[in-house]
Amino acid sequence: MLRMSPRTQKLVIPYLFLLPAILLFLVFMVYPLLKGFQISFLHFSIVPTRPSTFVGLKNYIEAFHDPLVWTALKNTLIYTVITVPGQMILAMLVALLINSITHGKAFFRTVYYVPVITSWVIVSLLFLYLFQSPQGLINYFLVDVLHVASQPITWLEDPTTAMIPIVLLGIWKGIGWSMIIYLAALASIPNEILEAAAIDGATAWQRFRSVTLPLIGPTVVFTLVMLLIGGFNVFTSVYLITNGGPMQQTEVMLSYMYHQAFQFIDFGYGAALSFLLAAIIITLSVLQMKLLRRPEEIF
Repeated sequence: MLRMSPRTQKLVIPYLFLLPAILLFLVFMVYPLLKGFQISFLHFSIVPTRPSTFVGLKNYIEAFHDPLVWTALKNTLIYTVITVPGQMILAMLVALLINSITHGKAFFRTVYYVPVITSWVIVSLLFLYLFQSPQGLINYFLVDVLHVASQPITWLEDPTTAMIPIVLLGIWKGIGWSMIIYLAALASIPNEILEAAAIDGATAWQRFRSVTLPLIGPTVVFTLVMLLIGGFNVFTSVYLITNGGPMQQTEVMLSYMYHQAFQFIDFGYGAALSFLLAAIIITLSVLQMKLLRRPEEIF
């Protein structure tokens, strides 16, 4: 039996407990990541008898000259630019309203958080049904109930309107997540500070702008950066509602990458697209660290 001194046991035993998790991380995270990076430089063949060929930076260069990549990036940016402020503003409003009431806080927190824990597949199919043309529920209300449209709108068949259901779904589903974070931040603000501002004659808006917002500034910055990263990772709603159509005009970065890899069996090009997206996300993470170091400079 191997004998170890107490000092050695103190150093070794924690790593023995960590070893299974480290092995799982290396096998299921690090190895696939390195393998994907390798594939991005190959014309990858899934046929065992046909070897993959090294193409260098060809896949990355092709991505910069692919017009659909720029369409996907534009749609990803549009989705992010609209959904992130939408989620943050509405979540802040809901959090302030819930924080101001004395009864029923748990009920309203639950109501607004239910969409967050609901499966993306379920809510995507729900919005697909709502925005169907001509028999969708939205068209029914617009045409037959409210009479604001003379005929059903082809939401999902027109490139100019196909992104609307996806954006609305992103905002609606994400409000609850930001709301919970804002509620925790608001609960940390001492009531004495707000009461002192009210005694000095500050209005509700002045108290929010000059007292509440600066105090929860780091939380707002954290929420902003996390939502930005989430916006760039939009996939399920696009895949299930439009599948990148019509005419691939609603492709986002992840959906286009998926189609290239698994529909056109071009794994090398798909891997290159994934690492280009990763570079964007890493850049956002760096901005996050810089902003969180100096939150007071934002407000």
